[in-house]
Amino acid sequence: MAANPPSRPGAPRFAPQSAPGNPFNLENPAILDIAPSEPKSVEDTGLKIGLLSDIALKFLYYQGNATGLAIADEMRLPWTGVVEAVVDFITTEKLVDLRGGKGFGRVSVEFVLTEKGREYARDALARNTYVGPAPVPITQYNNLINTQTQELPVVSRDDLMMGLAHLTVNRELVEKLGPAVNSSRSLFLYGPPGNGKTSLAEAISNMFGGEVYVPHCLEIDNQVIKVYDHLNHTPVPLELGKDAAGRRKTFEMDNRWLLCRRPAVIVGGELTLETLDLIYSETARFYEAPFQVKANGGMLLIDDFGRQKVHPTDLLNRWIVPLEKRIDFLTLHTGKKFEIPFDQLIVFSTNLDPRELVDEAFLRRIKYKIEVGNPDEANYREIFRRVCEASGIPFVDQAVRYLVDHYYKPRSMDFRSCHPRDLVQLIKDAARYRQIPPALSKELLDQACQVFFVDL
Repeated sequence: MAANPPSRPGAPRFAPQSAPGNPFNLENPAILDIAPSEPKSVEDTGLKIGLLSDIALKFLYYQGNATGLAIADEMRLPWTGVVEAVVDFITTEKLVDLRGGKGFGRVSVEFVLTEKGREYARDALARNTYVGPAPVPITQYNNLINTQTQELPVVSRDDLMMGLAHLTVNRELVEKLGPAVNSSRSLFLYGPPGNGKTSLAEAISNMFGGEVYVPHCLEIDNQVIKVYDHLNHTPVPLELGKDAAGRRKTFEMDNRWLLCRRPAVIVGGELTLETLDLIYSETARFYEAPFQVKANGGMLLIDDFGRQKVHPTDLLNRWIVPLEKRIDFLTLHTGKKFEIPFDQLIVFSTNLDPRELVDEAFLRRIKYKIEVGNPDEANYREIFRRVCEASGIPFVDQAVRYLVDHYYKPRSMDFRSCHPRDLVQLIKDAARYRQIPPALSKELLDQACQVFFVDL
């Protein structure tokens, strides 16, 4: 584990904290040692009090009234020293009034907007409609992402075989994948359709395992960029149960961040040049982070590469600098550019010939180009056996021999890794229609093949 960086303005304060043992069942418990510390003051957040006040005012505008604790929970910031200071500020400016409350202390007091406060809130909403967890400054984000970027653990041959155990992969392909996986560099998987390129990429991502920190959103020049995406990020619970008073005990860190499983972002035909930069909503007036930012710390898989609406050369040219420098540059709608880490394994998967998609200069920058070819007959039989086993259908080797001799060889047809799965599903459909148990019988196999294979 790298040493904590020296404290400096704008940088996150990393508190070396660790729980005894591994109470959260983390794959990489050492990640807790670089957890971003809970801010103790407005200055610690790295944000201006005006931006924090805007979020609080907008929350009260929508909510009507709320306690200090509710405001702090919404902003994912501690009351003491931070939200307390924000509420003091907007109270002094006569933007909110106190409406009493239950319990002791101002944290339980209810606050409501004054007429002046409602006017300020409407002005804030005109700038952007974002309400929620306070953002993380881009400088803090860059520092933490760079700190958590380490050499991934070495994946041995045994690790690789275990990670691919659910797939049928020949030894030659395994030996090519091993160095590529350990390089954590860009990877180009190509070959005929239906042979498991996407499944291979997902298996590679799972081999890395571990956890990474993901912010709810980022701040740059008072602009808000949403990063956390529930479709691509899976938070790790950091609760230690309850204390004697029934209060939840949690791991103390800056709650503007989430500890998540290492992400695996998969995109296909929807990928365009526009989605590789910040996506600005004219209605909401804040940004959505692009795919590569959401994938930081994990894997970005470009599936069906070459099938996108934009020319592949244009897409790849966009990534020439990030692939070499591991830094990307994004642009605000104001024209301001800023840098952000490009920290993920990027995998291109395509059914097309790479030489027809991109030029030699770009292929040179992608160090690993691995062909995922058709299975041989032995592997095809093994895939068929596994599919039958998973489907609860008795495997009959003679039936597969009949399939090969009567359908593949006469047509000079290549095996595909997906064929057993598709054929078994058709057999199950036919058996359900006939109300008989599914089996690799000649009758059901013929019926499946007649509707599955096409004579060209």
